[in-house]
Amino acid sequence: MTSEPRPRLHADEPVTIAGGSVNPAKHAAVERAVAAYFLRATVEAVDVPSGVPAQPRGDEETARGALRRAAQARLTLDADLGLGIESGVVEGPGGKLYVVAWAAAIDRVGVRAFGGSERFPLPAEVAQRVRAGEELGPVIDDLLRSPGTARHAGAISLLTAGRRDRTDMLTIAALHALAALLEVWRGGFSRD
Repeated sequence: MTSEPRPRLHADEPVTIAGGSVNPAKHAAVERAVAAYFLRATVEAVDVPSGVPAQPRGDEETARGALRRAAQARLTLDADLGLGIESGVVEGPGGKLYVVAWAAAIDRVGVRAFGGSERFPLPAEVAQRVRAGEELGPVIDDLLRSPGTARHAGAISLLTAGRRDRTDMLTIAALHALAALLEVWRGGFSRD
């Protein structure tokens, strides 16, 4: 008789985690979040598609991209857990366009959980260009005259004068997703 794979319930058990992106900021966020919850984890980044547009819009689309990354990464590496992160933009209070990140965690039996980051408004000039169809990363690169912002410091670094970076923001989302998954494992949240 074979038993159904069970989720890892103890922080000291070895666990393999597939991070759904090779983007340095996303991978660093996955590693930071995993280190906060698991003592013996192996984390490997894998390049998988998000299944959403390059510039996700709205919470649902952004979270869907994170879940797709988590599920595909877990399957690709046959890992115990998949953890995916996706950044997007959402309309918010005051007619402003906000940056948000969602993370999704999924285990071998399909239990999944989501976590979100803080949100921050984009400057009007940036928001106008993103609303017109440009991707946020290249817009920020253009303003900073520095390529690769989305892979490192991110828009949040521009807005906080370097006090926060993209990895900080993405780590929050990943921590929240793992916290929610662990709560499901403990029986506190619904499996849906």
